[in-house]
Amino acid sequence: MNRKSTSRRKALGALTSVAGLSLVSSLYSRLSASDNVLAENLKGAVNHSVCRWCYKGVELDDLAKAAVEIGLSSIELLSIKDFKKIQKYGLTCAMVSASGSKYGISNGWNKKENHEGMIELYLHEIDEVAKAGLKNIIVFSGNRETNLSDEEGLENCAEGLRKVMLYAEKKKVNVVMELLNSKVNHPNYMCDHTNWGVELCQKLDSDNFKLLYDIYHMQIMEGDVIRTIQENHKYIAHYHTGGVPGRNEIDDTQELNYPAIIKAILETGYKGFVGQEFIPKRENKLASLKQGVTICDI
Repeated sequence: MNRKSTSRRKALGALTSVAGLSLVSSLYSRLSASDNVLAENLKGAVNHSVCRWCYKGVELDDLAKAAVEIGLSSIELLSIKDFKKIQKYGLTCAMVSASGSKYGISNGWNKKENHEGMIELYLHEIDEVAKAGLKNIIVFSGNRETNLSDEEGLENCAEGLRKVMLYAEKKKVNVVMELLNSKVNHPNYMCDHTNWGVELCQKLDSDNFKLLYDIYHMQIMEGDVIRTIQENHKYIAHYHTGGVPGRNEIDDTQELNYPAIIKAILETGYKGFVGQEFIPKRENKLASLKQGVTICDI
């Protein structure tokens, strides 16, 4: 082989290396779920979290160990009891769920008959969240009923939540209502559009009442994700990911451009957590989690 061929091969090799770096920096579809993503590789601009329920087949201790290895600092949608199990790993819980209760997604604040029980529950839970040094607790609007309009449901939510917000403000805890889709996953859920949630925030007029903007859910209901975030970020306390369609991996198997979305979120000045809330399809669920974190780590 002559010198010219050798030089050509070296040049091609160098170009290949540069192209490879470019592909990695794109953070997107060319990543494989087996890529070795460790905490020291993360860039630090995003606070990473993961939703517990997506990994039901993984013991909480194992998920906590994996979270630390990957570079996450939170496992969320835990009760205070379960949060205490992960404290030894140095993890926080970016979004707390109220402990076992008959209230939830379908049965929430939009029904006046729920208010007495929910007020009692959430005053207690807010106190527990504050004692644990945590910041956010999740709430839900509840479902639409045939005799309950969106307008009346909004007023009911505001009426009930006002009775816990002063205590939440005193304890420096955020009460956060999640935006969910009513088209695919949660039929009749009332807080299914950003505008409805924002109007509720405006009625309550509290810095401690915000929205959980679930990117998966709002892509299904509204689309126009980046502009919506840009225009309404002051009402948003937390974000969740998920691939559309199917709520599976957030790679090139779905339609959302997560690096662009995360970039838009950071440009609003957001300093909170981004919670991975996709349901892994692959056998190696933790490898899928590593991939999702890498995609969002811009």
